[in-house]
Amino acid sequence: MIRSYSSGELSRESFRPHILVLPRLRTSVNFYSQMLNSRGFRFHLEFKLYCHSKTLFLPARSSWSNVKKKRYGGVLPSILRSLDSDKNLDKTLASVCENLSPKEQTVVLKEQSNCERLIHVFEFFKSLKDYVPNVIHYNIVLRALGRAQKWDKLRLCWIEMAKNGVLPTNNTYGMLVDVYGKAGMVKEALLWIKHMRLRGLYPDEVTMNTVVRVLKDAGDFDRADRFYKDWCIGRVDLNDIELDSMIVLDNGSGSAISFKQFLSTELFRTGGRSPVSGTSGSPDTESSVRKPRLTSTYNTLIDLYGKAGRLKDAADVFAEMLKSGVAMDTITFNTMIFTCGSHGHLLEAESLLAKMEERGIPPDTKTYNIFLSLYAGAGNIEAALEYYRKIRKVGLFPDIVTHRTVLHILCERNMVQEAETVIEEMEEFGIDIDEQSLPVIIKMYIAEGLLDRAKMLFEKFILDHELSSKTSAAIIDAYAERGLWSEAEAVFYGKRDSPRQNRSVLEYNVMVKAYGKAELYDKAYSLFKSMRNHGTWPDECTYNSLIQMFSGGDLVDHARDLLGEMRAAGLKPKCQTYSSLIACYARLGQLSDAVDVYQEMISAGVKPNEIVFGSLINGFAETGGVEEALQYFRMMEESGISANKIVLTSLIKAYTKVGCLEGAKRAYEKIKDLEGGPDIVASNSMLNLYADLGMVSEARCIFDNLKENGGADGFSFAAMMYLYKSMGMLDEAIDVADEMKQSGLLRDCSSYNKVMACYVTNGQLRGCGELLHEMINRKILPDMGSFNVLLTSLKKGGIPIEAVTQLESSYQEGKPYARQAVIITVFSLVGLHAYALKSCDAIIKAEIPLESFVYNAMIYAYGSSGQIDKALNIFMKMKDDGLEPDIITYINLVSCYGKAGMLEGVKRIYSQLKYGEIEPNESLFKAVMDAYKDANKPDLAELVNQEMKFAFEGPDFSESEVEGESGSEDIVLDP
Repeated sequence: MIRSYSSGELSRESFRPHILVLPRLRTSVNFYSQMLNSRGFRFHLEFKLYCHSKTLFLPARSSWSNVKKKRYGGVLPSILRSLDSDKNLDKTLASVCENLSPKEQTVVLKEQSNCERLIHVFEFFKSLKDYVPNVIHYNIVLRALGRAQKWDKLRLCWIEMAKNGVLPTNNTYGMLVDVYGKAGMVKEALLWIKHMRLRGLYPDEVTMNTVVRVLKDAGDFDRADRFYKDWCIGRVDLNDIELDSMIVLDNGSGSAISFKQFLSTELFRTGGRSPVSGTSGSPDTESSVRKPRLTSTYNTLIDLYGKAGRLKDAADVFAEMLKSGVAMDTITFNTMIFTCGSHGHLLEAESLLAKMEERGIPPDTKTYNIFLSLYAGAGNIEAALEYYRKIRKVGLFPDIVTHRTVLHILCERNMVQEAETVIEEMEEFGIDIDEQSLPVIIKMYIAEGLLDRAKMLFEKFILDHELSSKTSAAIIDAYAERGLWSEAEAVFYGKRDSPRQNRSVLEYNVMVKAYGKAELYDKAYSLFKSMRNHGTWPDECTYNSLIQMFSGGDLVDHARDLLGEMRAAGLKPKCQTYSSLIACYARLGQLSDAVDVYQEMISAGVKPNEIVFGSLINGFAETGGVEEALQYFRMMEESGISANKIVLTSLIKAYTKVGCLEGAKRAYEKIKDLEGGPDIVASNSMLNLYADLGMVSEARCIFDNLKENGGADGFSFAAMMYLYKSMGMLDEAIDVADEMKQSGLLRDCSSYNKVMACYVTNGQLRGCGELLHEMINRKILPDMGSFNVLLTSLKKGGIPIEAVTQLESSYQEGKPYARQAVIITVFSLVGLHAYALKSCDAIIKAEIPLESFVYNAMIYAYGSSGQIDKALNIFMKMKDDGLEPDIITYINLVSCYGKAGMLEGVKRIYSQLKYGEIEPNESLFKAVMDAYKDANKPDLAELVNQEMKFAFEGPDFSESEVEGESGSEDIVLDP
């Protein structure tokens, strides 16, 4: 970032004579592009930068060359050492500081790094008999109090200063603007300028520069620009600033005073006590046209216009700087480089770097840091790393910003090897990883699965460093995002050797998040309950996270209890918290509770958003409560919230539940008017309604539109298949099923079931079998819906009803190998014998006891595939296991005998059937008939057919014939 300077850092000294003649330079840089400034405004401009000067000047030294340790002569070094080392400050002051001159006293005050020690030393000086209060001393004290944000003590010091007759100067006011601005109290900072003007003082250039910088840093670019231009024409008008800021200044005794009271009474009363010296700002001075003369002022202006996106104004300031003979320094070029580069003009930034070196102004580490960040932001990592390497090549040293920036660049892109190279280089020079970089590096390791390295780095860091709660929370959060709750827990419960033993609420909150991500709700709740015992109180974020977590996990009772506890603690739940609880109740169908929470939300003064209304509308829509859904829809519109796609889709669902076509069409038309038009959910809802109502053309229109836009999903195809099947349009249904299969939308059990059902309905049983095999190969286990389809296919394929019933009851009872038996039978039925026999072989190799239905399925599989010997072997094994053949066994056996031409086997089973050894069964009679046909004995098949009719329908004789033949013997059909 570009460095900003406080008023105390800006020199009021005149510049040295310019003694170096530089050749005239003219560099034209054209920017033709749309500029987007930091506040979101766009500009169309042509930015031309002209660097030309005929003036004699010596370039200002770079900023780093000016930073030197102050050296003092005489007794001052020993006095400062004594004050730093001696524990008894009063004794040291009395022994070495009683006879210091005012200038020496100033040095001692300035060298105190601790605010409390500074006040102590100042009180000692004031206690000396010959001490004369002066504005320089008060300025030092006021600055220290402002930086420490001890506003009440600053107020008292100001009052004391006035009582002692010490008048504030431009330095005083500039310093006050600086400390208040850095504390974020921009309006209050400007009020000091207003007070300054009421005293008759006019801001000098350093004070003006401080005000502009404060406004710039606050993002108030227009006011900063206006203040600067007004200053240039001798006018400083702050009438738009009112004394309405209520900053509470607590002096520690319980009393407080507002900033408004402070300024309107003590400040103005104090300010009017003494006449103002004419040198401070006379009317002539105010009325004259001013131009900046300080390099630092131009640097601030360039940065101001750059951040505001006003590149032409920044270039004009740069050109004016050259024209006026104001020396440029490293900060000037750094600011211009950053301004150009941050707006995407990296070539121009490179050109400025070259001009900088031509003028003898050496780039500093910050210059290279700027390029490092700019190229990283542009995605040119190689160029960014090249600037990192250049730092040492040119004899400079990377600073903490350099290392932090380069590590962030590499770690955010998971460039592990490169990041570790930088870390090794840092270790070679004895440089530690800074705390801000630690979470970023650990996050990189986590993303790459290098958990051991992340753990090692963390443990190494905490050996020599105290970890702040913010950093600890960032590391815990990095683990939490990946669901690594145990690793997050290890960081959370890690050792605490420092006085900061209590974990912060931020750390608790991210640990709660880690448990929530892993759905460890009990652990999250237990941690929450333990917070107070460890001296940490839950905040709004804690409660909001827990309530949303429990609501998401359908632990609605816990969530409701926490909501009540949160409100009892005086904390205000967010709208998102209420909406998560309402959505949970709606999802669970507890709509009366959802309405109660909604009413509680309204009474608490929390305005519901579209998610709240959407949850209620959707909840009532799911249960068919159209009137209630419409009621909340109207309430939403009355509250000024526009209906989004989710809400309107819920309305369509509500209308669908009651078959209200017109209402659904109105909602769908509204969705069409929204940006992007209907989404897949809305379109599918409408498609489903049309399918239920049998409206083929309307459904087809939506379906075709979805396909054209690439939005059709499994539900869309299923709705169309259902529509066509219900309308008897089986060919069209099969076309949609084939299209769905080719579209790659068969991804789960449900989608497979729908397509298989469509094939079965149309009699395409082999297609059903092939889909079943594909489904199994993709490790998608058939569910109850799948088996319902498969059993239907067996019935439709002519499998005896007794066999289907046996398989169905075995499956429903959850018997071992019931699922495999159904699948084997289906594969065998549709001719996919290899798949069926593979399953049979697996069952046989298992060598475990089997029930009759499994043997029956395997006998059928081997028999239908033509492997009669194996089928008969399975039958023999069945008998060896002590299982008696049932009707299905006989059906399968007689089929095998017929295919093999084993007439004796067929006759034996038929004889048992005829003489009652086997209970008469129509399916078995048919199987015998088929067996004779397979054995090329149609005449015997016909005799069996007649016997079956006689057995199940009775003899077809007249009454007289029945009476006449009643005593005769039965007719015997001899095979």
